[in-house]
Amino acid sequence: MFVVTTLYTAVVRRACIAGVLFLVSIACRDSPPSDPPRAAAPPSLLLITVDTLRADRVGAYGDVSARTPAIDALAARGALFTNAFSVAPITLTSHASLLTGRYPAGHGARHNGMRVDLAVPTIAGSLSRAGLVTGAFVAAFPLDRRFGLIKGFQTYGDTMPRGPDGRPANERAGRVVVDEAVGWLEQHRSERFFLWVHLFEPHAPYGDARGGRPAQARYADEIREADRQVARLTDALGGARDSTIVAFTSDHGEAFGEHGEIAHSVFVYDTTLRVPLILAGPGIAHRTVDVPVSLVDLAPTVMRLLGAGAFDADGVDLGPALAGTALAGRTLYAESFAPLLDFGWSPLRAVRTGGWKYIAAPRPELYRVATDAAESINALGGERQRATAMQAETDRYSGTALPAGRTTDRETAARLQALGYVSGGRSGATRPDPKDRRAVAARIAQVTSGELHGPALERMLLRILEDDPRNPLANLRLGYVLLESNRCARALPRFRAAIEAGYPSADAHLGLAGCQAAGRDFTGATATLRAADATEPGNPVVLANLGLMLSDGGTPEAAINPLQRALTTDPELHQARFGLAIAFARTGRRTEAANEARELLRRLPATSPQRAEVERLLRAIQ
Repeated sequence: MFVVTTLYTAVVRRACIAGVLFLVSIACRDSPPSDPPRAAAPPSLLLITVDTLRADRVGAYGDVSARTPAIDALAARGALFTNAFSVAPITLTSHASLLTGRYPAGHGARHNGMRVDLAVPTIAGSLSRAGLVTGAFVAAFPLDRRFGLIKGFQTYGDTMPRGPDGRPANERAGRVVVDEAVGWLEQHRSERFFLWVHLFEPHAPYGDARGGRPAQARYADEIREADRQVARLTDALGGARDSTIVAFTSDHGEAFGEHGEIAHSVFVYDTTLRVPLILAGPGIAHRTVDVPVSLVDLAPTVMRLLGAGAFDADGVDLGPALAGTALAGRTLYAESFAPLLDFGWSPLRAVRTGGWKYIAAPRPELYRVATDAAESINALGGERQRATAMQAETDRYSGTALPAGRTTDRETAARLQALGYVSGGRSGATRPDPKDRRAVAARIAQVTSGELHGPALERMLLRILEDDPRNPLANLRLGYVLLESNRCARALPRFRAAIEAGYPSADAHLGLAGCQAAGRDFTGATATLRAADATEPGNPVVLANLGLMLSDGGTPEAAINPLQRALTTDPELHQARFGLAIAFARTGRRTEAANEARELLRRLPATSPQRAEVERLLRAIQ
């Protein structure tokens, strides 16, 4: 047995009717005055974010083929912003700006895995102090509580399901998230609340790519599923619907080959920056707002709508736009530090103002987005003075370097990689322009998005390695492709290459040890797993596998300590508990073996197929 990682009063009115008897009029006038109407209670807030949702794939935004009736219904009774833009095509970075109202340099989470500065105020914290009950339910690891977005939330639902190996998965279905959110809403129906619900559909992988349907069709299916969950949330408001502000948006879009990009994160074109933004609820009239706005504007806007007062933010209150008044002209900023942090390339920064957009890069770009929404014509050559001014404006928001110490730990890096975020750019004096590496980035995105399988995946990995033989991610992925098809002899050098290139987690060591164990080289596998423990200390999967190797290799007494350490860190790692029971049995400690077997049976689901094997062990040692 070997554990392998793979990651919302009715108003009563009286009237004296003209044309009736004067006496009636007098009586009406002299009747006791009614009590003044009560002021409406301050509203609650429901924030829904749908990960990776392009605005142009929503019916309310013009897609006649979209199956988004719930989202469209929100737009039909609220304000729809046609030109809303994210601050970054990165999940954590964008959500941090949503909840703080600050651009990335102001909250610190410049990429997935980089923690939000806890000194920065959040709307959850402010609303909690104002007496609202606060809850959040998220669907993917990039928003895990460890990254700081939990601040101000009294409940933060981020528990992921476990995979076959017992380890937490890195995402979960929207219906599960909404189940939890609706349950929480039921418990707090009599209170003012702020509820944030994050859905990971339609983030890649989109459904099952093996069926042969086009990626964009499967992407549309996932949008439909997200819309179903939005309907469940808005229906669950029940009587609170008329007293709840609903804010709907996305963190970023998705690219399907535009500008040579697959997926998102590297480039800052509007393909991945333009997002839907809808506000509906009490005091919000139905209208369409075309002025460009940023996600940093949401925090100060909802705080004013909730009567919570001013909020210190980089964004502005969109109240004038909601009232049909033009907003003052201003500059919007966006960035991506993924090229730097994932590949060692130059980061990209962008500003938008007066119908123009400038992208600061080694080879800058300037687009007149007012007339060239597709950003197809670089107007830099004829607009040097404008470009120079916009470069200076960009630099006022952020430079190209990050503060020292903003790093990602090894476990975080590994789990983000399993979701398609590469992580681990190599240093260098010269930073290439990401435009010059778009083919490489697109190939890697095809691999990490889950769109390729079998021979096609293997061919793409080999192609990447032709250009970059030491690429640790490509070597790791190829190693697992080969391992899963029982070609360990070819997988071994791939795992070793990933280790030598400094792959940031123990996954390469686990793959290598898996091949060694398959070849009955328990000594080699044990040595590899000890190196894995040094690379990622305390990783329970590493410890569990080390214990299994020691036990199967003839030293069950030595296996007990790492197996117990693994279970101390993760009591639900069932393979480790089964291995511990066997190790106890092999050393003659039958009572302790039986206790572990019984505990495992208590923890396993009643329908688990592993129960039979545990029961056989228990019978044998009693």
